[in-house]
Amino acid sequence: MAPEAPRTYPEPDPDAVLDLAGVTVTRSGNDLLDEISWKVAPEDRWVVLGPNGAGKTTLLSVAAARLHPTRGRVAILGEQLGKVDVFELRPRIGLSSASLAERIPSDETVADVVVTAAYAVVGRFNEQYDGLDATRGRGLLAQFGVEHLADRLYGTLSEGERKRVQIARALMTDPEVLMLDEPAAGLDLGGREDLVRRLSTLARDPYSPALILVTHHVEEIPPGITHALLLRKGAVVAAGPVESALTAETLSSTFGLPLRLDQRDGRYSARAL
Repeated sequence: MAPEAPRTYPEPDPDAVLDLAGVTVTRSGNDLLDEISWKVAPEDRWVVLGPNGAGKTTLLSVAAARLHPTRGRVAILGEQLGKVDVFELRPRIGLSSASLAERIPSDETVADVVVTAAYAVVGRFNEQYDGLDATRGRGLLAQFGVEHLADRLYGTLSEGERKRVQIARALMTDPEVLMLDEPAAGLDLGGREDLVRRLSTLARDPYSPALILVTHHVEEIPPGITHALLLRKGAVVAAGPVESALTAETLSSTFGLPLRLDQRDGRYSARAL
């Protein structure tokens, strides 16, 4: 059998925050992502929706330069994976994820959890931070309502408090894109609603970075989200402006059962028919 000819992909858009073409991730013979093409502009605020196993976290790992695809072309902030030092690229990307959160030392103060992002490290060692770093860190904690916890140990926080600290940390480097992997997972109703409200403020701010938010639940989509990408079994079900991409039909196809989708005051809810 003749070897497969190398695939060619269009040149990436130099103005795009993220430009993926034909991205496939294969593990043990299974495609976790299957020919994903996706473009994110600087002013976009995206939600990525899908059931467990849809490939959402894998896609975010690729988008955050934490994982190289098996096949396809990935351009992030004008730089192409495979042709750039990812350690120089990553500080331009704000990331909050479960895998990153697991690495945060429980005996680190909240203030240090946030400020150490300036050096892209987890755990404070011998780095030197100036007053501007400390001021910015506390300002970000205040933005998410947890400035009063600055001197507390991270391990003593509730799950909701930790989530907000993680997002503040992700914003510390003034990133060009903010990626949040299930930021409301594990929160109670009050914690979820408080976080959604704060994320809505962030999404509606024209000076905020491009936003990519991964979730299982439409109830966690903050007002201000402009686009939606729906995934099922590693493939795109729908993608585009949220008004056209997120419908009862596309949501039903994504989760594999008939669903009703309602929207009120910029918030979504869904239930089975």
